[in-house]
Amino acid sequence: MAVEFGVLGPVAAWDADGRPIGLKGPRHRAVLARLIVARGRVVPAARLVDDLWEDPPDGAVAAVRTFVAALRRALEPERPPRAPARLLVTEGPGYALRTDAVDARRFERAVADAATLPPHDAFTLLEEASRWWRGPAYAEFAGEEWCRSERSRLAELRLAAVERRAEALLSLGRAAEAVPDLDAHTTEHPWRENAWRLLALALYRTGRQADALEVLRRARTLLAERLGVDPGVGLRRLETDILAHAPDLDPGGAAARVWAQTAAVYDSTVASGARARLESAVALLRDLAVTGGGGLEAARRHRMAAVEAAEELDDPELTARVVGAYDVPAIWTRSDDPAQAARLVAAAERTLPRLPAGADAARARLLATIAMESRGDRGERGPRAARRAEEIARRLDDPRLLAFALNGAFLQSCGRAGLAPRRDGIGAEIIALSERHGLTTYTVLGHLIRLQARSALGDLPEADRHADAVDRLAERHELPLAGVFTHWYRALRLDMSGAPYDEAEAAYRDAAARLDGTGMPGLERGLPPLALLCLRLRHGLDAPTDGALDWGPYHPWARPLVLLARGRAEAAALALRETPEPPHDLLLEAMWALTAHAAVALGDREIAERARAALAPAAREWAGAGSGLLTLGPVGRYLERR
Repeated sequence: MAVEFGVLGPVAAWDADGRPIGLKGPRHRAVLARLIVARGRVVPAARLVDDLWEDPPDGAVAAVRTFVAALRRALEPERPPRAPARLLVTEGPGYALRTDAVDARRFERAVADAATLPPHDAFTLLEEASRWWRGPAYAEFAGEEWCRSERSRLAELRLAAVERRAEALLSLGRAAEAVPDLDAHTTEHPWRENAWRLLALALYRTGRQADALEVLRRARTLLAERLGVDPGVGLRRLETDILAHAPDLDPGGAAARVWAQTAAVYDSTVASGARARLESAVALLRDLAVTGGGGLEAARRHRMAAVEAAEELDDPELTARVVGAYDVPAIWTRSDDPAQAARLVAAAERTLPRLPAGADAARARLLATIAMESRGDRGERGPRAARRAEEIARRLDDPRLLAFALNGAFLQSCGRAGLAPRRDGIGAEIIALSERHGLTTYTVLGHLIRLQARSALGDLPEADRHADAVDRLAERHELPLAGVFTHWYRALRLDMSGAPYDEAEAAYRDAAARLDGTGMPGLERGLPPLALLCLRLRHGLDAPTDGALDWGPYHPWARPLVLLARGRAEAAALALRETPEPPHDLLLEAMWALTAHAAVALGDREIAERARAALAPAAREWAGAGSGLLTLGPVGRYLERR
């Protein structure tokens, strides 16, 4: 039985399902707390008696044995009679608690680990660790001598964790977020010079030099009045550096100061209700979306709010600019948020007929948005919008608008199998256009599109060239999400090159680990098990049967093969009959190949023929490789099977 113990607050215990374990009374909790403090060492019964009672009564040792027996029953209720205890054990003259499952120890490990991690990982770990505290450590035993030093140690560790979390935020360039907690921290613990230093530094990095200097003056006064000491070298040096605008105060240097000062001036001079704020906000969201998982999620969350705010102002041209300004390059043909995509399409379609004559650029941006947000749909709305946006953009000779429209055309280029050559052409035009006009993110998009297309066509040397170009651009221009796709491509390349199963599986698992925190659920959900399913089928293995696997949107196509692997042929045949046609996305050929595989295995000739007909236009391609992520092998093999 797995038991978790909590001492960061009232002493408590929980079972494996997270349910609290009843501890009968304060003496029982005191025994447990005393054993936890000992950190696995034996505590003699006589010592427990001394710690539990100032004036031990007659029979105190027998009472301790009773408390221990009751604790054992609570902690290991399923232990057979006379079986040795596993958690609370008897050794020699006393008792020991054999466990590391204590929140305080977990917290201690987290703080130590955070010191060795990159800032983002350190912040995430410390943010989680801070939530483990439910109050002062060993709260109900505050006056007990036996836990005083441990309480002090944990309290100091918690204060250090608060400051390390702030340091991580500062390293991440998120100084403004660190200010409120540091302000409260210095108020509650005014003797901590490092906290004052961090608060002043955070204020300086947000463009608040005067406030930073005031904090240092306040620290000097408090330290002198309460402790009778002058500020240490660190605080004195910081004050001097702030007055001199020392370059090393801000790792971002002049650029960071310009950003903070410009943002402050903008905030103070542009009225809060000004329409320009909406357009400026969307421009920021567009840049934020390519910075990584948290940025992409935030951009997606706030984008719809900006559109709704624009619609409330009843200005169709403003709405068109706000909707269409979010021209973030998109490589994946499945939406991360289908519900929001539908709302954006609806807003664009409401705005289009209200635009005045001559607003062609705004019209093209709305049409491109419809094409982008209709990705994966089977209707004609998306392809029609993509064609019209491209026509207008070419007529206006607007490079960025044309790149946006071509992105929409790419996302609408999966209407049937075998369209990798068409996508390759779109990618080539985007690269040429964006390189001429300095559109870096679109240059990356073009190379990723060609990487996918050349993979589908089995041209790995050319796909390698595009992957290398993406990596160079991503490193130079700080575009971390691009590396997710090139890492997956290299796992796919290993697979397509005939690597042994174990080697290819390890590469796919490593690529899957990089999806965590990307903010791309449309890509992430279901992809890891799908990639391994395709790999298993290519090596003649059955589908995985683990019921815990999350197949995400690919469940209907995986299900017949999973049921077949479980020996449920009748259920598999029924599931195959219920399998829908694949959506129009980059995995269309892969889904048809899975259907063909299941149909041949189950002897369903009708569905097998339907799958072969759908795959026939892609006879020279590799099934699924057009995604740049996975493959079921050459399509030709599925056309030959009967």
